[in-house]
Amino acid sequence: MSQYLQQHKKSLFSITFSVLAALAVTGCSKGSTSKDSEQITVYTAVEADQLKLYQQDLHKAYPELKVNWVRDSTGVITAKLLAEQNNPQADVVFGLALTSLLVMEQKNMLHPYKPQGVEHLKAEFVSPKPQPTWTGMDAWESAVCVNTVEMKKRNLPIPQSWEDLTKPIYKGQVVMPNPASSGTGYLDVTAWIQLFGEKKAWDYMQALDKNISQYVHSGSKPCKMAAQGEIPIGISFGYPAFKLKSEGAPLEVVYPKEGLGWEMEASAIVEGSKKLSSAQKFIDWSVSRSANEAYARNFSMVAYKGVESSGLDFPKNLPQLLVKNDFAWAAEQREPILAEWSKRFEK
Repeated sequence: MSQYLQQHKKSLFSITFSVLAALAVTGCSKGSTSKDSEQITVYTAVEADQLKLYQQDLHKAYPELKVNWVRDSTGVITAKLLAEQNNPQADVVFGLALTSLLVMEQKNMLHPYKPQGVEHLKAEFVSPKPQPTWTGMDAWESAVCVNTVEMKKRNLPIPQSWEDLTKPIYKGQVVMPNPASSGTGYLDVTAWIQLFGEKKAWDYMQALDKNISQYVHSGSKPCKMAAQGEIPIGISFGYPAFKLKSEGAPLEVVYPKEGLGWEMEASAIVEGSKKLSSAQKFIDWSVSRSANEAYARNFSMVAYKGVESSGLDFPKNLPQLLVKNDFAWAAEQREPILAEWSKRFEK
């Protein structure tokens, strides 16, 4: 993983400072104390446009907390946390793929904490340990963004399945997130293995590779590229697909009929944090109803019982389309799966 951290180190820190600048207008430091104990560093893979809303809600609940945000894609944040295992720089990890947090859990990198109000979360969104090591926030699912204008120009049919994407007519027409740096890319790979079986899944990815024009380091970027007409088909996830469509992009959102990969965004306190009481406040906020109502503006499913998705036009039957996802297996197999994928497909 360290190679991805090295490759993206410059972009990670530039994103860190840009996010901090953007959040300054929300009152990130307004009302916060000057005490060092109330300043925490939070690593996150949450989309930048979502993060501003979450910061505003956090500030209402705990105005004394001053947060230094470090944001990048799932793979880069995961690599950074693992590289810092013996000298942790983060106090909290927020909105990271559960499979990444489970890798950290296996290495005893997460500090157990049972947050206030955790009983209101759905059971599957909470660590099964007596003292939870992580708590879930929301879930996101794979989706295919198709630019209808570009497809018409090329006289191409709208794909309806994962298998459709391997047809020769789509050669060079598809962009996909790199699973080594993107949680969305990794959930796709693990979904295909669980859907098709290991051998057929790798054969499928070999066939799909023939149609991929490039692998990118962000789960949302393929959809943004499709929305802008840079590519007709982007393998992405639901949130950017419906958001861009609602803003007028000529997109059709396709949920492949074989089933959808999905992941959970979750949060945890980093073992070794010297700001434990402040980190606990942050986690208390992250499981609150108010925080979950903020998540629900962006996701089809959230952790808090009784809080439903709002703001985006997700289909009502979406939970029925999801594959049965073995998160523990996906975490355990992360390194060998990514090594095999890189060997086959990274040029």
